[in-house]
Amino acid sequence: MIRTIEELSLNAWASLQTMVYDGWLIRFSNGYTKRANSVNPIYESTEDLDRKIHYCENIFNTRSLKPVFKITESVYPETLDKVLEDHGYTAIDHTSVQLLLLSTLKEPLIHTVKLEERLNDAWLNQFCKLNNQSETNKAIMKQMLSLITPKTCFVSLYDNDTVVACGLGVLERGYLGIFDIVTDLHYRNRGFGEQLMLNLLKWGKENGAEYAYLQVMLNNGSALRLYSKLRFQEIYQYWYRVKK
Repeated sequence: MIRTIEELSLNAWASLQTMVYDGWLIRFSNGYTKRANSVNPIYESTEDLDRKIHYCENIFNTRSLKPVFKITESVYPETLDKVLEDHGYTAIDHTSVQLLLLSTLKEPLIHTVKLEERLNDAWLNQFCKLNNQSETNKAIMKQMLSLITPKTCFVSLYDNDTVVACGLGVLERGYLGIFDIVTDLHYRNRGFGEQLMLNLLKWGKENGAEYAYLQVMLNNGSALRLYSKLRFQEIYQYWYRVKK
């Protein structure tokens, strides 16, 4: 299950460049998000571990990026997390990966949504406005989202004529990945996030998804409460190892 969700999420959050090195996927996207700028050691390895770590450090350094490793309990080799700690890497951004069976999904109460299967500037501009993204990050994000291969849904929720929440769904192999859920600061704690999610989950179910998955940081209490209300359940955790 961990490998399946990791593969799906890698496909759903495309990087600008990917290298494959002895079972490790090394991703680069000009520094925008750790997910797209990290080493993902999800397949079996055979080469010397210290040599591999040194190689990854060098290739990140040549791009003026900090070396970042994404860690789950199923990484290869299984000693990697401890070895990275011994090499001076700190564990940060502990994240819960959660799953929801869509067979008993609630109907949304708010239907003033726009669901679009292609990225457009209107959605991107609204998302970046709600999430306070810089113009540089917006340009990188546009490139990354344009590279997603599986079926996508860019959703916007309206209150009258105002976009108050945005999100992204990526559908592959019967799993709907939920990404970039954001609600306008002035409209939070009023149920708009839940209604956005319900509309997106409904779209996924109608397009063949049996499950939905998402990733939420453990220090994001409001998001954890929302996803618990929707009956998402944790299936594993991941974190990043970053050089001190």
